[in-house]
Amino acid sequence: MTWKKQGDHIILSVPSDFSFTQNLHYLKRSTNECLFHIQNNKVRKAITVGEYTTLVEISERDDHTLAIRFLVDGPCPEEQVVAYIIDWFDLKTVIQPFYNMAKNDDVLQQSVIEFYGLRIMGIPDLFEAMAWGILGQQINLTYAYTLKRRLVEKFGQSIEFEGQQYWVFPKPHDISKLTVEDLVELKMTVKKCEYLIDVASQIANGSLTKEMLLDTNDIKIAEKILTNIRGIGPWTANYVLMRCVRFASAFPIDDVGLHNAIKHVIGSEQKPSKDKIIQLSQHWKGWEAYATFYLWRFLY
Repeated sequence: MTWKKQGDHIILSVPSDFSFTQNLHYLKRSTNECLFHIQNNKVRKAITVGEYTTLVEISERDDHTLAIRFLVDGPCPEEQVVAYIIDWFDLKTVIQPFYNMAKNDDVLQQSVIEFYGLRIMGIPDLFEAMAWGILGQQINLTYAYTLKRRLVEKFGQSIEFEGQQYWVFPKPHDISKLTVEDLVELKMTVKKCEYLIDVASQIANGSLTKEMLLDTNDIKIAEKILTNIRGIGPWTANYVLMRCVRFASAFPIDDVGLHNAIKHVIGSEQKPSKDKIIQLSQHWKGWEAYATFYLWRFLY
């Protein structure tokens, strides 16, 4: 990706097969989102890189570029902020091979026509991705967003701009110091509180890092590292590998939303069995994460 300064903006080039509109639609799927705000086809988000937190506004121009505007003064490593945005929107993925496969796949062909330009909107921070996976275990998406908001507004930091609070996800170092009693008032199960603190501690002390998972360059090894952590099962592990570590072969095959989406696409009255999903996904190899993300799109 190339970018340049232009006045008070950074202009970031994006691939021709990227749709800002499709990705904003994904970001709008919950009215209870607390980590960014969307208005007038612009998204504002507080981003932390290293010791610095800044507030940016991202909008689309009509020449395959995004405009990034910094809304607050102060020191900020621009290159790292741009890198975060590139990761967030998954702009480095060469997606055409997925489209070539999907257009000939009975389950996927409708999704890539309707949602062309959608990317896997990421969660670049490992702790945020792990925490979101834990919060979402065995509850519906609506309540998961409620739990996230409670956690963020209780233990996160924020920037105020034009009367609006822009929150940053809590740091693992801060959560690792908490006790279960500190978290139960958020109305999470005791087990989830324990899992969250355990994961925060491992990330804070450096025994679990995003680089460690990336360096495996192997989905099975990375999945094993994560499932060895208390409270992290195959679904959570693959969700993290899909949305944070960017393994295109990550496949949360047990995901209820995926089952409902496949049921919708194939016109079945019943959710597909795991064996049926394996059968339907035989041509998705290497692109299971994107197949899952595109099928989820039917649900919102």
